[in-house]
Amino acid sequence: MRGQPLNIPRLEPLKPTRSHTIAVLDIGSSKICCLIAKLRPCVPGEGFGARTHQIEILGFGLQRARGVKRGVIVDMDMAERGIRLAVEAAEKMAGVTVESVIVATAAGRITSEAFQASVPIPSREVGEYDVSRVLGACAAQADDSDRSALHVLPVGYKIDGQDVVRDPRGMVGDRLSVDMHVVSAHSAALRNVLICVERCHLGVETLVATPYASGLAALVPDEIELGAAMIDMGAGTTSIGIFCDGRFHFADVIAVGGHHVTLDLARGLGTTVEAAERIKALYGSAISTPSDTRDLITVPPVDGREGHDIPAQVPRSFVTDVIRARVEEIFELVRDRLAANGFSGIAAQRLVLTGGASSLTGIAETAERILEARVRLGRPLGVHGLPESARGPGFAAACGLLVYPQVAAEEDHRRAPGFLGLTGTDGYFSRVGQWIRESF
Repeated sequence: MRGQPLNIPRLEPLKPTRSHTIAVLDIGSSKICCLIAKLRPCVPGEGFGARTHQIEILGFGLQRARGVKRGVIVDMDMAERGIRLAVEAAEKMAGVTVESVIVATAAGRITSEAFQASVPIPSREVGEYDVSRVLGACAAQADDSDRSALHVLPVGYKIDGQDVVRDPRGMVGDRLSVDMHVVSAHSAALRNVLICVERCHLGVETLVATPYASGLAALVPDEIELGAAMIDMGAGTTSIGIFCDGRFHFADVIAVGGHHVTLDLARGLGTTVEAAERIKALYGSAISTPSDTRDLITVPPVDGREGHDIPAQVPRSFVTDVIRARVEEIFELVRDRLAANGFSGIAAQRLVLTGGASSLTGIAETAERILEARVRLGRPLGVHGLPESARGPGFAAACGLLVYPQVAAEEDHRRAPGFLGLTGTDGYFSRVGQWIRESF
């Protein structure tokens, strides 16, 4: 028996002339972050890319995540406690009470699918009704399944099979077509996220895929327009996002992240996970240096009680070798996913790394070598008032949630019936990949 898709709440687009106070929640495998921000309308000419509002942080709350594994809620009580504490800290700092939040998630094996549909244009000039009809025809292709749509984004329209256009209204032709990008995830995993947040007496305004949120925060307008790959390296997952022509084109999630590096170290060194995390933070690197064989690192034993095992010493080169092996595996998996979907060309143009695990020394150099790309570390852009500790790549997804309401109008068509539980047709991304290979 097939599962039922979730009716995920849909966000109201912001009114461009009004200020708004919003709260967001990033539920990761290692940390839970809550931000409260004031969004004020931009003065003409002062906006950042497609953003309509300036972002000023009012409140910040951070808690270590428990009960979350690879982005999935595995212990409802522990995850609920972390969410409550993070939200309470942000509320205290901002002096406001949070009633609802926008939530980032990498749960449920996020994937991209696609649809195509076309309809005749009775009056030969494309109007709002024609756009609604073609979007509805696209939705009608969907089957109910155990997956639910996080994002339903028109990639481009064609008139009489000609060049893709972003907004066909007012153009003349006989037939209107649309290509639509659908980001979906397993309904059960998303349902648990919704339940956990609602147990904290919070409403969920909508769910946003982590790679989409990270890209909205860390990519500059030219990267979104000309093409860039976004790799968000979290503790339990590594998320992939492709942006091109001003739009979000592709998403995928690999169930391997920075915590797996820590576990490898704990096993290899015969120490605790906590000690391995500390060694990774203090001495960890994905690239070797000439002094690695001479530098010795003290490793506490698993049983650190007095009189028991004596701490060992290992060369730093051993730690580097363990880290490098896992980091290389992650980027090889990313490379294979990009190649399989035809997006290697965009990744070679520009690749941006975010997520807490991307702060590890040597990550960018390893990505450049394996992916043969120009790589930079991405940090939240255009967000005022962030604490110093939250300005790094590990907070890109949380900050991207503050940008998302400013671009949510792209998905406003989802209020129409039918945009639930979408499953795509085969072959579309291979065709997109072919176009990208020819164009780049």
